[in-house]
Amino acid sequence: MTASTPVPVPSATPDAVKIDVWSDIACPWCFIGKRKFEAAAAQFDGAVEVEYHSFELAPETPVDFDGDEVDFLSGHKGLQADQVAGMLASVAEIAARVGLDYDFGALRHTNTVKAHELLHHAKSLGRQLEMTERLFAAYFEEGRHVGRVDDLADLAAEIGLDRDDALGALESGRHLAAVRDDQARAQSLGITGVPFFVLDGKYGISGAQAPEAFLQALEQVAAERATATESAR
Repeated sequence: MTASTPVPVPSATPDAVKIDVWSDIACPWCFIGKRKFEAAAAQFDGAVEVEYHSFELAPETPVDFDGDEVDFLSGHKGLQADQVAGMLASVAEIAARVGLDYDFGALRHTNTVKAHELLHHAKSLGRQLEMTERLFAAYFEEGRHVGRVDDLADLAAEIGLDRDDALGALESGRHLAAVRDDQARAQSLGITGVPFFVLDGKYGISGAQAPEAFLQALEQVAAERATATESAR
């Protein structure tokens, strides 16, 4: 697996296990968790259907934050700059283990609400998974800006979506209500951090767990479904 190349996830079928994922584009563990889940799905003897949902870790962040990631986290978490730098180095090392090439020095911290709107736009066109991957890679590996509508429209075009249509959706706020609905649902489920995975509508997994943990959960869901099918006969 190379950097920014997702592990193929089996196509959804009527019997696919539904996976609802709450994440934020600005969350480093969400991209890592995505890769770990993909590794589990590749080993799972069945199909999964993945849908991403919006969660903002720092909704008060300005679109054009004046500073780097160390500056942001120092202010946001109240830590010393050297502590933050050490934390980011550790996260980058963990990301590298799953094939990701994080570049926190180039990262452009921003407000992510418009990125979430773009994900809903892509979802309406059946392209949410590709858009999610593109945004994560752009943000963490390429130093691209994912908060401004023009930059986001460019990224949409890079996966084959119509740039003008994407720009219009972002400028009009067409999908903002869907973002807020996702956030309200997260609150109703008691989700306070991301990534958060909900399997089959009933099992929650918090954090970027090891692929083995995701695989075990998928197999448990499959086994319970098989038992329920047998009982219904």
